[in-house]
Amino acid sequence: MNTTRIRRTLLAATAVALLPLGVTACSGDGGDGGGTSADGKKSEAPKDTSKEQKPTAGGEFGPACTSVPKTGKGSFQGMAQDPVATAASHNPELSTLVGAVKKAGLVDTLNSAKDITVFAPTNEAFEKVPKADLKKVMSDKKMLTKVLTYHVVGEKLPKEKLADGSYPTLAKEKLTTSGSGDSYKVNDEAAVGCGNVRTANATVHLVDSVLMPPK
Repeated sequence: MNTTRIRRTLLAATAVALLPLGVTACSGDGGDGGGTSADGKKSEAPKDTSKEQKPTAGGEFGPACTSVPKTGKGSFQGMAQDPVATAASHNPELSTLVGAVKKAGLVDTLNSAKDITVFAPTNEAFEKVPKADLKKVMSDKKMLTKVLTYHVVGEKLPKEKLADGSYPTLAKEKLTTSGSGDSYKVNDEAAVGCGNVRTANATVHLVDSVLMPPK
């Protein structure tokens, strides 16, 4: 009888002693918020892949680059984040060109193209064109489209490719480039005032004359 009581007392004491250990072990599972899988391996939080790497500005050259805004969407860094037609719309030096692109219905065409080069005439370049001639081109959508697409090459042309080249344009007519250092011309007439301006889908070279396709 006494032996049975002693055994029961020992079992009860052992259970009481082990109870805190069991509670501690249970409270430790998943306590760090990381989660544990059935096989005992700690699961990792999914990585954030929503942020895509975008182009950055750099390598621009030419005297006209000083007129480009230092900050904002019209700056080099700002233009690098948008497709070319959108990027150009933020640059005050290209407002006439942007108006012409919209009138020709080429905004989506340029924005959706990949790895292109645009020789972009500045506002001053359009001012060089006789008013009667400019009005004639702007009022003829087919002719305007021909002129504008003549300024677009279907590949990237960084500075090093401008030294001595001949490239087909989207107007299916070729243009030529020549020069060295920081001085380059297109068709021996339009000077690159600010080159290697990057946008999300294009390399842009601002030129001081409107390029006219061969007749």
